[in-house]
Amino acid sequence: MRSFSSLMGAQTLLPIIQAETAEEGLNIAKAMGAAGIKLVEVVLRTPASYDAITLIKKELPEMVVGAGTILDEAILDKALAAGSDFIITPATSAKLYDILAKCPVPVVPGVSTAADILRAYENGYTEIKLFPASLSGGVAFLKAMSSVFQTIKFCPTGGINAKNKAEFLSLDNVIAVGGTWVADKKWVESEDWAAITAACQKAESH
Repeated sequence: MRSFSSLMGAQTLLPIIQAETAEEGLNIAKAMGAAGIKLVEVVLRTPASYDAITLIKKELPEMVVGAGTILDEAILDKALAAGSDFIITPATSAKLYDILAKCPVPVVPGVSTAADILRAYENGYTEIKLFPASLSGGVAFLKAMSSVFQTIKFCPTGGINAKNKAEFLSLDNVIAVGGTWVADKKWVESEDWAAITAACQKAESH
């Protein structure tokens, strides 16, 4: 199975899509694609999220589309049925790890503490998500973890923005940063797709 980092390629921004309708999700993805973004995460926080994944996969077949906010087996099954190329969880448990072990696509489990990181390591994961990054120690925490968990790479998400993303990306143990700032809610509501494209271009230009 390919790793999450190999799916990301040279891309260092994991842009997060939260859509109220499938069409809205597609429009956000198109705006991101116009900036050269090849991989996105759709968070499963609205009833339309699954349909958004399916529609993006249908209309933008070259785009890699992952599902976030995976909490249990039912959500995972629906995300995979929708066509998700990778899976991201906000947190983990022994029960969820058992479920994820059977997942046919790459998984990025969510952690927030050193104990969480050890549990991910014990379950064979070397690419994990720090969430919520800004509330879980941020850059200082990731620096501290780098000497202890030398094989672990992170995708911090939560509280990342245009001002602090470079600081996170400067760390050797950070492969990408996740963020919603590139699809600001006010731009989505006003259908200012060009603003989303510009924000993604700026984020990827470091």
